[in-house]
Amino acid sequence: MEITTLLSRCLFGTLFLLSSSFPSLYFSLSTPELSSQLLSRRLLKSAPRNTIQQYLTPHNTIRAKLGLPPLQWSKKLANYASWWAHQRQGDCALIHSNSNYGENLFWGSGKDWKPADAVEAWAAERSYYNPETNSCTQNRDCLHYTQIIWRQSSKVGCAKVLCRSPLDTLIICNYDPHGNVIGQRPL
Repeated sequence: MEITTLLSRCLFGTLFLLSSSFPSLYFSLSTPELSSQLLSRRLLKSAPRNTIQQYLTPHNTIRAKLGLPPLQWSKKLANYASWWAHQRQGDCALIHSNSNYGENLFWGSGKDWKPADAVEAWAAERSYYNPETNSCTQNRDCLHYTQIIWRQSSKVGCAKVLCRSPLDTLIICNYDPHGNVIGQRPL
């Protein structure tokens, strides 16, 4: 036990010295996009497993009711969602990233919104989806719901940020493969 403790202290000291010896190299290589990606990775690495389940469980509960396979968590998609959420953190605008992923966006006033709140809001659009015509009720949105239940989507990754001004919540989930393909049905 003492040897393990000693080795870990030595390793930490070495890493600290290395990282503190080259701060100018780190800052000279940093760009806003790279900094956001590094921040996203740090945030996701520290995300506890129960946070991931807060996204997965409501998604997969909805899918299970329809006999659909569960979505699997994707770190790649979560990193992307985090990167895009941080791009929107300054204004909290519901602007899609225009990637090749499916994407659901949620905005809530204040800071107390949870992942399940976003999924619940998207799922509430179910009442606006007509499976017979494969369309949404006129002047209503149902595409967040159809993305959740898109049969071919197998992976999801999500992120949440608190916006700077005002202090509101933005939650983004990305899906792969994307859904809502024109002319195709989700189920």
